[in-house]
Amino acid sequence: MPSGTLILALLAAATATTADQIYNVPSNPNTSGQPFDSFVSYSIELSSFPDFAGNLSHPNQFSYNLIQSLHSIGGSSPIFRVGGNTQDFALYNASQHEALIGVVDPAKSPDYPTTIHIGKAFFESYKTWPGVLFSHGFNMGLGAKSPAGWATLVDTVPLACEALSNGKLYAWEYGNEPDLFTSGKYAPRPKGWSEQDMVREWSNGTNEIAKQVRRYCPDLAKEAGGVGFLAPSNAGVGGALKATKMWAAGLDQRGDVELFSTHNYIDGAKVPGVTLQRTLMNHTRTKRSVDAHIKEYTSIFGSPPAVAATANTKKQPPPLIFGETNSLYNQGRPGLSNTFGAALWGVNFNMYSASVDIKRVHMHQGTNYRYQAWQPINTALDAIGTKAPFYASIAAAAMVRRVNSAFVRISNIPLASDPAEAAYAAHYAAAGKNQLARLMVINMHGYNTTVDGAGMQPLPRPAERPVRVYNFKLDGVQDGANVTVHRLMANGSDAITGIAYDGMSFNYDLDQGKPVRLNNMTVGESLAVKHGTVSVKVPDSAAVILSFV
Repeated sequence: MPSGTLILALLAAATATTADQIYNVPSNPNTSGQPFDSFVSYSIELSSFPDFAGNLSHPNQFSYNLIQSLHSIGGSSPIFRVGGNTQDFALYNASQHEALIGVVDPAKSPDYPTTIHIGKAFFESYKTWPGVLFSHGFNMGLGAKSPAGWATLVDTVPLACEALSNGKLYAWEYGNEPDLFTSGKYAPRPKGWSEQDMVREWSNGTNEIAKQVRRYCPDLAKEAGGVGFLAPSNAGVGGALKATKMWAAGLDQRGDVELFSTHNYIDGAKVPGVTLQRTLMNHTRTKRSVDAHIKEYTSIFGSPPAVAATANTKKQPPPLIFGETNSLYNQGRPGLSNTFGAALWGVNFNMYSASVDIKRVHMHQGTNYRYQAWQPINTALDAIGTKAPFYASIAAAAMVRRVNSAFVRISNIPLASDPAEAAYAAHYAAAGKNQLARLMVINMHGYNTTVDGAGMQPLPRPAERPVRVYNFKLDGVQDGANVTVHRLMANGSDAITGIAYDGMSFNYDLDQGKPVRLNNMTVGESLAVKHGTVSVKVPDSAAVILSFV
């Protein structure tokens, strides 16, 4: 990581590209979104959950340290959705002492087990992180078509609701990505299985979940003020089954879909032509991918999320969230999904999602996954440690944090047509008007310092790192106002280590994920508003938050 002195020298001495354009930051943007608390959240593969959380005798303190760091930066803890592909493989074995026994079949997936049995001890993992909320994913893939699958549902609801009592429950989920149930070599449903069939099975299963909850944990029942379901939990908008038809078939006929949960991946890990610059560090690609979900939601409810939330109707449509998302499906690609460039993508993805009123984003991860925010344990494939994408979570959490008790609204500030640049504003309501809280600039122009951009072997003489100047005209901000600068930095977009936010590292090796101020980093940089304008220098492959409060 460049020292603070080197960063300041870089900003002062490097040739800066100054845009002629001054970008306007209105105090009342035409469109914006208001993210929920815990906007920055996670989804954990069910088969990996015991690794991430541990158990009561051996809780995973490293994971919890990172959770606490996010709470400190963002003002609220991330919420964890436990599920993914492996929730639809998991069967319950009441006589099993181990939390989870899984068998990996490389022909099906080299990254997670596809034959899974969980025991009662699995649910102990929900008790290791105080103050954290969870959703639990039940098996629909096997649950609706085999006696063992249905018995698993009936037997595990009491265990899950007991473990998630006392304020730990976020929501229930039945099935993962049912829109893909008829796709692939190992599809759990035959061709011709329709949206109507899906809704029939889903309603039958969720009726059973509700019945068991009422019997064993009545305080968690929806009618007692408890929570409902994440649904439809589709893989995206391009699956064989469509959310529009699921909704038309009566998916929410009981009115207990709490959150409209959908999944998103920008592209695939094995797709030819995927690169950092063209695919991830590309605002146009991100915008197009997220906007497809806004279009789908609008087609179902008649208006986009920001408008639907204010609809004067008897029952408002459920808020839109990304219940599972990350960079490249199939668990990511080394040299792309684990780099600082992917972290910059993650910041931009989260911020653009917030700006279109997607209320919460659950970044998916699992043991040994290439796009994970952290590796929770040592394995033969990877060492325990904090990964580059975690720093995207830190920066996003800092940007959406409440101001005092006021929620912020996030708006996208359109820059020039360059897809490698993005900017966002965070406003809050005070004294009867909108006030600017923060401004973020994400410079996604690639800058590499390693051979072939692989993040491992340093280049002996890397090229000079360009620095760009961004000028913003600020509506409603007084001249002379002091602006504090917080930088998200690494040696380049190809870096996989040496990353810091505002001079802080969250590396496992330093203090097991607790924030550590780096001695060689200068912090406390400030700017001043002059003639209603603020200008900030941002090196290529870096991001910055300007704080006005």
